[in-house]
Amino acid sequence: MENTTQLCTFELDGLLFGMDVLFIQEVIRCPNLAPVPLAPSTIEGLLNLRGQILTAIDLRVRLGLEERDAESSSPMLIIARAKTGESAFVVDSVGEVIEVSADTFEPAPSNVPEDIGEFLKGVHKLEHRLLHVLDADSTASFLSHDLQV
Repeated sequence: MENTTQLCTFELDGLLFGMDVLFIQEVIRCPNLAPVPLAPSTIEGLLNLRGQILTAIDLRVRLGLEERDAESSSPMLIIARAKTGESAFVVDSVGEVIEVSADTFEPAPSNVPEDIGEFLKGVHKLEHRLLHVLDADSTASFLSHDLQV
């Protein structure tokens, strides 16, 4: 394939998302997170990853999706590198790494909710689903801006 990108896929509230693997450092099961008093609802907590303290961001809340059911399966963390540093994104589940062609890429539809559209590079039309491609830099930088009080 010519002009392809590899995306790490993950699910949030039944929707399929992806992020360029070049930004992904690792994927881990979500450990017990330390709560952050008075933090916005997007902050799930803090984690110590091999001596580095990271803020875990709940992408469901940040993207305006329905909150995760406490009884549901254990979420996963995607540790992503962005211009603002490393971020930990809490997702429902992580799928596979897929290779997508530029031919299947389209800009985000105009009717996408603003909460999601701000972070969306666009979508890929797969055989049976749409793959929403998140931009790691804009997601992380917007979130770090959101945290400045």
